[in-house]
Amino acid sequence: MSSTDNTQKKFPRTYWREIELPTFQSLDQDINVDVAIVGGGITGITAAYLLTKEGLNVAILEAGGILNGTTGHTTAKLTAQHGLIYDEFIHHLGKEKARKYYESMMMAVQFVENTVKEKGIDCDFSKQEAYVYATTDEYAAKLKNEWEAYKSLDIAGALKDSIPFNIPVKAALMMSNQAQFHPLKFLKALLEEAINAGCSVYENTVADGIEDDYQEPKVVTKSGQRVTAKHVIIASHFPFYDKPGLYFAKMYADRSYAIGVKTNQEYPGGMYISADSPSRSIRYTPLDNGENLLIVGGENHKTGQGVDTLKHFEELQHFTEEVFGINEYQYRWSAQDNVTLDKIPYIGPYTSQRKNVLVATGYKKWGMSTGILAAHLLTDLIVRGSNRFEDIYSPSRFQADPDLKSVITTNADVAKHLLKGKLEMIERVPDDLQNGEGSVVLYQGKRAGAYKDDNGTLYIVDTTCTHLGCECEWNHAEKSWDCPCHGSRYSYAGDVIEGPTHKPLGLLRKGEV
Repeated sequence: MSSTDNTQKKFPRTYWREIELPTFQSLDQDINVDVAIVGGGITGITAAYLLTKEGLNVAILEAGGILNGTTGHTTAKLTAQHGLIYDEFIHHLGKEKARKYYESMMMAVQFVENTVKEKGIDCDFSKQEAYVYATTDEYAAKLKNEWEAYKSLDIAGALKDSIPFNIPVKAALMMSNQAQFHPLKFLKALLEEAINAGCSVYENTVADGIEDDYQEPKVVTKSGQRVTAKHVIIASHFPFYDKPGLYFAKMYADRSYAIGVKTNQEYPGGMYISADSPSRSIRYTPLDNGENLLIVGGENHKTGQGVDTLKHFEELQHFTEEVFGINEYQYRWSAQDNVTLDKIPYIGPYTSQRKNVLVATGYKKWGMSTGILAAHLLTDLIVRGSNRFEDIYSPSRFQADPDLKSVITTNADVAKHLLKGKLEMIERVPDDLQNGEGSVVLYQGKRAGAYKDDNGTLYIVDTTCTHLGCECEWNHAEKSWDCPCHGSRYSYAGDVIEGPTHKPLGLLRKGEV
């Protein structure tokens, strides 16, 4: 099948979502609970499981459907090997904290392994070796430095000179005792246990704000209900309640892509990721019919920036065809991740003055191990008042030692794109569009965004992001409007897909041309 044919094919959103998940009603009344969790992904569901085991009354509020966010759009690697980080962490954090970071992630891997065994969860769990490989001399040298960091921190692994694929590598760094799994099968089992222990779940329930956040916080939904709680956990990927913490200024949004294919090659095992650019992630997952699905990911870029998004899928397809050969191209999906200033997630009290509101965000691209770690850390803070890893992940860590260089760099990029969108020369008009096409256009003398669906219905929106006023760009692959400044995303009709924004784009016109 050619690249062009594949761009026209209607792909399922993600392989992981092809299981039956329970559905839940939206919240239609005020309620009181011990812990309100905003977000039904890996952090929220794991935290609900752990908290209900402690005897607490828990409610999960999910804006859409459970497990339909980033958790359902992952490559599902369970690992402490988060790229080349440990040499950097030793220099910036010290050896003790770098080791604790590793231990915290290995705790998450071990939790999944132990839980799978104890409860007999069928979630395709398997132990794997994880590899970072380099195809250039520059990154081979960095791998050698990282290997020295591994030895210094007593991380089990090895430095090798090859991987079992037709990829010309200069070096490969292996970390032992890592794992992979089917995240939704695993989390579905945890959710069922939490519900049996009294957890309530509300889908299509949009959290819009928090009242009394210093004392007894109340989550206010968009439809007006209030959830009063002793503690609130914000596990909504990007914090829905952002004004006090200004998290949008301390993170940037990054998108990445993945495809799922069948190939004739026998997979040798292991999980692989490139150190160089463009990024490439490789793993397999077993299918129910005994075959394997090869998952190849990568092509990361800042949200709303870079080339036509569809080209990222095409590049992954070309790479996979060249290295493995494609028999059947079945799936493709993308994900958005938030990256913090120092590459370490924010997990803990929302601010130093708001101890009863807790947050977990900024997982970079390692949400499986980090999400589980976050659930344990936040559960310990709520139940026991402390956790041995809390100092590493504290969201308030920059109050004492702000990373000014990263703040300036991140927000200078925001300013650049804010200005670029305002000064852009626009030549296209809505009448130029073909069915299925979207673009920035000139409409009534102003910049706007237009999309014409397959039936010829035209949607024209104001492309000014409702968060802080940057101009959104068209995402061809997902048919969305993406903000290049802070990562807000909207549907072609202007509805909010992803925060930090809460308000839709203005719909200027809808109808037949």
